[in-house]
Amino acid sequence: MNFEKARFNMVEQQIRPWDVLDPVVLDLLMTVRREEFVPAAYKTLAFADIEIPLGGGHTMLKPVVEGKVLQAVQVRPTDSVLEVGAGSGYFAALLAARAESVRSVDIDPAMVRLAQENLARYGVANVVVEEGDGVQGCAAHGPYDVIVVSGGLPQLPDALLQQLKPGGRLFAFVGEAPVMKGRLVTNLGEGRFQTEDVFESLVTVLQNAPKPDGFRF
Repeated sequence: MNFEKARFNMVEQQIRPWDVLDPVVLDLLMTVRREEFVPAAYKTLAFADIEIPLGGGHTMLKPVVEGKVLQAVQVRPTDSVLEVGAGSGYFAALLAARAESVRSVDIDPAMVRLAQENLARYGVANVVVEEGDGVQGCAAHGPYDVIVVSGGLPQLPDALLQQLKPGGRLFAFVGEAPVMKGRLVTNLGEGRFQTEDVFESLVTVLQNAPKPDGFRF
């Protein structure tokens, strides 16, 4: 398989037409080798417009979704980033190619090992992957300039908002099936937040995701 041609087609035929036009983001997607983070059985589908299974009910986000998230959070070279949901390590590698440091937290030890192994093999040195309940963030190493939640949340936990620096950006998929909002939250300082729903998607819900309050009678 010609991975370079497939990568070019992914960017030009899937991602760019979905209004991902930031040249920095497009360059990242052309540079970081997605096929290195895809399970061997799915190598030929590394650039397809699908969620690739990782085992245990986990998946990689679609390439177009990854592009939209990267464009929304605008990672800078001095940024400290928290990723909730490590997956295969690919999205952490994308973040790390722009950020100063990335901490990726996953509740599933199998995903922690997978991401650690993939990132080490690919030579990414500025990502730490650790086991934990990422829905609660990782306050011990915060606050963060950027927080990206790679799975779905019925509602956004206050714990994550409290770990965002003034001027920081948080991206999460908020809501429940059949559709979730890809939501960008910016910390304006002094307890004020600006919220923008960037696009709609449907992703796997995180384990331990907080449930919204139900009706009370």
